[in-house]
Amino acid sequence: MAHPHIQAVIVGAGFIGSVHAAAVRGVGATVRGVVGSTPSRSAALADEWNVPARYPDLAAVLADDAVDVVHICTPNALHADQAEAALRAGKHVICEKPIATSLADAERLAAVSAETGRTLAVPYVYRYHPLVREIRARRMSGDFGAWQLLHGSYLQDWMLDTGATNWRVDAARGGPSRAFADIGSHWCDLVEWVAGVRFHEVTARLGVTIPKRPAGSGDTFSPSDPSSLNGPDSGTIRETSRPDGPENGTNGVAADELRPVSTEDVAAVLLRTADGVLGSLTVSQVSAGRKNRLWFELDGADGSAVFDQENPESVWLGDADGARILVRDPGRGSAEQRRLATLPSGHSQGYGDCFRAFVDDAYSAMAGHQVEGLPTAADGVRSAHLIDAVLRANDSLAWTVVERAPARM
Repeated sequence: MAHPHIQAVIVGAGFIGSVHAAAVRGVGATVRGVVGSTPSRSAALADEWNVPARYPDLAAVLADDAVDVVHICTPNALHADQAEAALRAGKHVICEKPIATSLADAERLAAVSAETGRTLAVPYVYRYHPLVREIRARRMSGDFGAWQLLHGSYLQDWMLDTGATNWRVDAARGGPSRAFADIGSHWCDLVEWVAGVRFHEVTARLGVTIPKRPAGSGDTFSPSDPSSLNGPDSGTIRETSRPDGPENGTNGVAADELRPVSTEDVAAVLLRTADGVLGSLTVSQVSAGRKNRLWFELDGADGSAVFDQENPESVWLGDADGARILVRDPGRGSAEQRRLATLPSGHSQGYGDCFRAFVDDAYSAMAGHQVEGLPTAADGVRSAHLIDAVLRANDSLAWTVVERAPARM
């Protein structure tokens, strides 16, 4: 669906802001403006991105009645307040995850979305791989039977170098959890949604493998021309730390100054549904050679399914008689798999296609259309519950309920 009447502004101009901008343009909408960390940075970015409007800050964006939707791509600690301000100004919002660095703020933001009647969408975009939809459809048709075990991992290596740093290392900017909140939350969202489960309890251990890192926030991937990007593989990219970060900069701190690291590099999490199905998840940002390997296996009484985000054009399906490989095919399979399979088989689709499909659905929801599987404020709150539970479980070294009953007044 094309959205030529949508006017969007991107707040935060690192790599992920560029991905948002490419997706906006990819669905026929207009990137009206971009906001960087300072008015001068915003002005420079407006020229680089070739956008029609000039905004010195977020307040100027919110005062512009022509703006329909604000994309929040700033450091995590800014998300809740910026998104709330945009919602209260009558704008729809797409907010990078986590939508807040605390459970209370996430719940507050969801309440504001409901109160204002504005859409708050969250980019859990791995839901938009066509074959993820195929596995989900087969689960809904009963192909796998009762779940026996749910397991997997999300592995990256962007923090393996002892000299690597990023604003996420700073709990004041990134939140009290790094590896789990950043990527483990993606795995949990995807597996719960595909498998149709809710993890009721968790126990977890978080680990810091590099006790000190350089101070400052470090750089991330930096596209040479965000206005021309057609996806995350387009344009000239220089890798200096990690492919998923907004505003960069060192905050004036000497590059050789080291500080203690308080947010985890790795996490091992056991999960259990209310009816006793066990799950396990390994999370790492220090696994050499793993760039963005979100992998899961869902084992049922009648069949199993495996998905690997680094190889998203095929999935492994198993049953008692053996196994087979299923490839993406717009002419076969479930309606949702065919809807999202926009290229013929053998013509690879990937992350950029997922992001465009997500933005397309988000804009359609903002126009009042019903869409399948769009992650919204409720999913952001669910993620906040899981992050909170993992942190509590690591502190208590015990099984910990994910969503506690509210306290009695």
